[in-house]
Amino acid sequence: MSESVVAAEADATAGQVAGNNKIQFSKEVKQVIDKVLKTDEQDPMDAPDFNTVDYINQLFPNEQSLATIDETIQRMQCEVSLIDDNIRSVVRGQTNTGQDGQLALCEAQKVISSLFSHIIDVKTRAERTEEMVKEITRDIKQLDCAKRNLTSAITTLNHLHMLVGGIESLNELIERRSYGEILNPLQAITEVNQHFQQYSDIEEIKNLSQSVDKIQVTLAQQITEDFKDAFASKPSSQHRLGLNQLGDACKVLSVLDAKVKKELLKWFIAQQLEEYMHLFHENQDIAWLDKIDKRYAWLKRHLLDFEDKYGAVFPLDWEVSERITVEFCRQTRQQLSQIMAKRTNEIDVRLLLFAINKTQAFEQLLSKRFTGVTLGATPAEQTRVLTLPAKAEALLTNTVFHDQIGQCFKPHLDIYIRSIDRNLSELLEKFVEMSKEPYKFAEAKTTVYPSSGDLFVFYKKCMVQCNQLSNEQPMYDLALVFKKYLREYASKVLEGSTPKLVPSSTSSSIGKSVSLLTRDMQNLSTAAGQVFHNFLKEGDTQRFGRDDLVRICCVLTTGEYCLETVQQLEDKLKEKVTPAYVGKIDMSEEKDVFHRIISNCIQLLVQDLEAGCEASLQAMAKVQWQHISNVGDQSAFISNICSNFKQTVPTIRDTLSSSRKYFTQFCHRFVAAFIPKFINVLYRCKLTLSDGSNNVLGCEQLLLDTHSLKSALLELPSVGSSVNRKAPTSYTKVVVKDMTRAEMIIKVVMTPVQPPAHFTQQVLKLLPDITIAEYQKILDMKAVKRVDQLQLIDLFKHTASAAAVSGLMETPNSEEELPSASETPANATEDNENTVTSSTDSTTTTATTSTSTPKRAFIFSVGSFTGSADKNADGSSQTGIRKLESLLKKRFP
Repeated sequence: MSESVVAAEADATAGQVAGNNKIQFSKEVKQVIDKVLKTDEQDPMDAPDFNTVDYINQLFPNEQSLATIDETIQRMQCEVSLIDDNIRSVVRGQTNTGQDGQLALCEAQKVISSLFSHIIDVKTRAERTEEMVKEITRDIKQLDCAKRNLTSAITTLNHLHMLVGGIESLNELIERRSYGEILNPLQAITEVNQHFQQYSDIEEIKNLSQSVDKIQVTLAQQITEDFKDAFASKPSSQHRLGLNQLGDACKVLSVLDAKVKKELLKWFIAQQLEEYMHLFHENQDIAWLDKIDKRYAWLKRHLLDFEDKYGAVFPLDWEVSERITVEFCRQTRQQLSQIMAKRTNEIDVRLLLFAINKTQAFEQLLSKRFTGVTLGATPAEQTRVLTLPAKAEALLTNTVFHDQIGQCFKPHLDIYIRSIDRNLSELLEKFVEMSKEPYKFAEAKTTVYPSSGDLFVFYKKCMVQCNQLSNEQPMYDLALVFKKYLREYASKVLEGSTPKLVPSSTSSSIGKSVSLLTRDMQNLSTAAGQVFHNFLKEGDTQRFGRDDLVRICCVLTTGEYCLETVQQLEDKLKEKVTPAYVGKIDMSEEKDVFHRIISNCIQLLVQDLEAGCEASLQAMAKVQWQHISNVGDQSAFISNICSNFKQTVPTIRDTLSSSRKYFTQFCHRFVAAFIPKFINVLYRCKLTLSDGSNNVLGCEQLLLDTHSLKSALLELPSVGSSVNRKAPTSYTKVVVKDMTRAEMIIKVVMTPVQPPAHFTQQVLKLLPDITIAEYQKILDMKAVKRVDQLQLIDLFKHTASAAAVSGLMETPNSEEELPSASETPANATEDNENTVTSSTDSTTTTATTSTSTPKRAFIFSVGSFTGSADKNADGSSQTGIRKLESLLKKRFP
């Protein structure tokens, strides 16, 4: 505890004294003080943020408590006196600390000196002891060295005696061909000869070593001759050896150089396969592929016969049967390659597959029979072959003997690929004929063409079969064939079976469209889409029947199924093929084809639903709105539009029940095309009386019809459904936004032109993003004269510019927030329940963006702003003017 107090005092001395005479202790000092002076209960005075006023108020909260103030003061004085006494005793206790430490240090130095003296003495004694031990053991070391030398001399003499005697005995045994007795002496002499290699500079030892080498050479030549004589049809000598002697000779060869064994086995295997080479020569009928199984049957018989006769001759580790089999596979592969190269025209796919299947079965049999040690198989593979259970035998096709013979068929697998191509061509013709027949949706109970499933089942079988044949170039060629017929299936079956409508009055549509294009050239950006739409649709009174709509939906769902399955097919092909071809397999083009088919089907459904509304929109334009005298229920053309929705949409929705995301996309596309068309027809409605005043009743009726149409469009996804399912949020936002714009246009028309300033402000309030072209159309609806229109347009420009400047001054970064309104439709396709694929999304985005009436460009001069900015040297002014210019360009592109 004294050391802690000393440390606390040292840190306290180094503390800083604050302006209010308080000593500021460091964190470490406070921790030491708390550890030394800790009490059972925390004293408020020990707190670092102690406040005297708060403490006094705590002791005396009211006037009555002041009665004990004398007692409190006396108690505190006692505590102060006690603390002073404690501090005084601690300080006095530390007075002699320095002297005590100096005495302890001197004592420690004396102890260390004494210890050092003892260590020096021990070291000296140890050195003297070591010298004595060396003197005592000097004679013992000499005797030990003499013993080692004597032992080495005796051993060397014994080895020399064994070497001299062994050479003589081996020569005698070689002459008698006693191979069974030669083995052990030969091994011993060989090892002894290795021991004398270090004395090869001695002439006698050198001569003996040469004699040993000569014996080994003699043995190798003699055993080889004995083997050739033993297996020859006509023996050339009288010393023909029996099988037991040949077995002993093989054991002797195992001790000799490995090259001798290799040469003997090479000769022996060639001698064993000599009959096979003659029987299956390429000029023999039995050598052709249709009798390939006879080759494998010959080897089976020959191996059985060989093991019965000569199995005991050769050691097991020589693996003679496996070596014969390996050489048989090599010879067979070469023969088949030569024969097929000469008779390529005679190979058909059935013959090729027959030969491959027989070969694969034979290779699998060999893999189960042999370990593959002569083929360089690893010990793990050898063990697996020997211990593999019967259920896993199929795995052996990729190990040991795989492709030992089958490699010769790979250059001819293009025959198989061409056969697959022909089969797919015939299958596709069958699918085309099936697609021309009426599709019975109710009986099939599925909206996906069965032919698509049959196509991919056939693909799977071909891929599995090709993987068994080869997973290299042929697998890649098969992928190219798959790609080809996926495109043909898409074009001939799906696109070929998609219903189409032929316009009945094409020529009149062209003339009318050209006249419309000429008249509205100045508003090309507004009318171009409508002109080309009229070019394709106007005058076309034909519509799809219910069966045609079902057929289109079936094509769509089949395209969706093909799209998903093509991705799985691509992944599977990349998994099966070798890594060298993985990067080359790409079916993005085929997926784009099915994307396009899906998009075209959705567009056909949208066009059909639009065509049903065309007559109603024409009727709307022909209504004399300025003569409406009362406001009643919704107009007849709105009822017709709702009836068209109820008649068409349920069929599409029910057929696309399994593809909900594409039905939602259909709804998005329809409103993206229909609402702008409705607004264009709305601009053509005349709501002004002959005296220039608005027909309020006509405006109210049109507003009522617009609201009714808005409600019908909001209910479009679930119209005619027994289940009231809420429309997607993105779809609802688009309908509400664009139909509200139509309502605002009618409300603007209801606003009086006089005074012009109020009218202009009302227009900008109701339609903040209105363009000059749209503003002019509203003036046409109100039958404003051209002269007055120019004044109003000029006033509109100035008012819009002032509003833009005001908006810039209030929110300098407002230009970053401008795109929000126009981007809402584009993002509509990202509904929480729909994830539509990439190319379809792009089409939907393009179509949906047109939902809000596009902004029209007009010439707005900003030259004065730019010029003043160039003359102004203030950088901040230039930045502000550039922001203003950017804002105006974005508002009026």
